[in-house]
Amino acid sequence: MKVAYFDCFSGISGDMTLGALVDAGVELALLREELAKLPVREYRLQAHLVKRCGLRGTKVDVLVEEEKQPARKYTDIVAMISESAFDPEVQKGVLEVFRRLGEAEAHLHNEPLEMIHFHEVGAVDSIVDVVGALIGLHALGVEAVMASPINLGCGSVRTAHGLLPVPAPATLELVKGCPTYAGAVRMELTTPTGAAIVTTMASRFGPLPLMRIERVGYGAGRRDLPNMPNLLRLILGELEEDTMAPATEQHHHHHHH
Repeated sequence: MKVAYFDCFSGISGDMTLGALVDAGVELALLREELAKLPVREYRLQAHLVKRCGLRGTKVDVLVEEEKQPARKYTDIVAMISESAFDPEVQKGVLEVFRRLGEAEAHLHNEPLEMIHFHEVGAVDSIVDVVGALIGLHALGVEAVMASPINLGCGSVRTAHGLLPVPAPATLELVKGCPTYAGAVRMELTTPTGAAIVTTMASRFGPLPLMRIERVGYGAGRRDLPNMPNLLRLILGELEEDTMAPATEQHHHHHHH
């Protein structure tokens, strides 16, 4: 089974996810071509190599022309994704990620899902990040996603809602049920978009499973931290099937005579 393991030792964001995928071999041209299926034009996708604490990683930037940004409602995003000609698996994954983002916001603002407008998240870059992440995983033939415990960071972050504690409330909502921690870095290491991608896609969290590692991609975060490389590691390889299936899933394998 082809597995993608996200090592979130320095958190995870949408751009770190795209960077790690590109670094692991997803062609930028393929991402651009697939993303062109979205009725969103007001951005450019760029990738370049950077160093974080001396280690090389790929930084992907979604450069948005700010003044053209419409406010997007959750329902607009769903319609946009549903009407675009993506592979069904990609479409399903993207809709799941946005549903969880939308539900987190709905809960935090005590509003119905249909009323939710995305601020940070609704911006074009988050749509591109989420769709790009699913396109990339699909392109790599990934059948299962796993992840390390998630480093959330600490401190505070400036948002559309003012100064918020880190992890931002939406991030905290999304990581419920997943192993998380805050290291010493006073910065937002995990963003709502990153949290939504990894917690929706990952079937389990924990140490690296028994697998044959084939490729490793390093996706760079925006800033270079003084005491830790601000990178997301994407480890791709083959998992031994039986190390993975929890006992509850065994009934799938029974043959009916």
